[in-house]
Amino acid sequence: MERNKLNYNQAPLPFQGQKRKFVKLFAEKIETLPDDTVFVDLFGGSGLLSRAAKDTKPMCRVIYNDYDDYHLRIANIANTNKLIAEIRGITGSMPRFQRLSSDIKEKILTVIAKHEQDVGYVDYITISSSIMFSSKYVLSLNGLRKESFYNSVKKQDYSPASGYLEGLEICKCDYMRLFDEFKNNEKAFFICDPPYLNTDVTTYKMNWTLRDYLRVLNCLRASQFAFFTSEKSSLVELLEWLEDKFSYNNPLKKANEYRIRTTVNGTAGYEDIMLLKIR
Repeated sequence: MERNKLNYNQAPLPFQGQKRKFVKLFAEKIETLPDDTVFVDLFGGSGLLSRAAKDTKPMCRVIYNDYDDYHLRIANIANTNKLIAEIRGITGSMPRFQRLSSDIKEKILTVIAKHEQDVGYVDYITISSSIMFSSKYVLSLNGLRKESFYNSVKKQDYSPASGYLEGLEICKCDYMRLFDEFKNNEKAFFICDPPYLNTDVTTYKMNWTLRDYLRVLNCLRASQFAFFTSEKSSLVELLEWLEDKFSYNNPLKKANEYRIRTTVNGTAGYEDIMLLKIR
């Protein structure tokens, strides 16, 4: 059977920790699930995995927990494009990725402040990606004031992301409340991509600790799921150690493990991990 086409291979707007490198593999692995499967994306993030689930299994319900209000960023793409165009007008023909002077920085901050006053909303994560060093994000004007600016302004507009959220059931709630709603549903498949331990989680609207990790894993023990982590968190090794030393009932033991290498620079890197359990 030919797989349904993925309409998006990456999120339409920047998001810390989006799973673009896993999206094709994830879609391939869930293809055999029944058409009455209910996908529950506990930590929806950019919605990319929810989108992939709906594209792959269009007859299935997909619940996207948009705890970080990504849908508001999508709704404001046109306004964001206008703001970036104004910033582009300030940086002009300056060399790409050059550090911007304090005078240019103040001009940009003035434009952003006026936009926020006039429109009432600024997508600071997307704006950060155009004026800050790669992969650094802030969530407010005051946050921007503390950072150095670089000319990494996007040259083209962001696409309007038409249909990106189409067909998804969007909610915003604590992940445990959402899990409790579906934990006894035998048709449920949980997508679990919590913030990684030992990594930068600046843009997430939640705190995340090892206790939270163990809590959600215990919840998933009897469920089918896709769980995402990173070797930087050492979670897999910790659970194996607990299993070996204290006979811990490791909830990931029967899950299939898939790893993808992420390169940070020319030589340094780490592995992201997807653990998949299907009945």
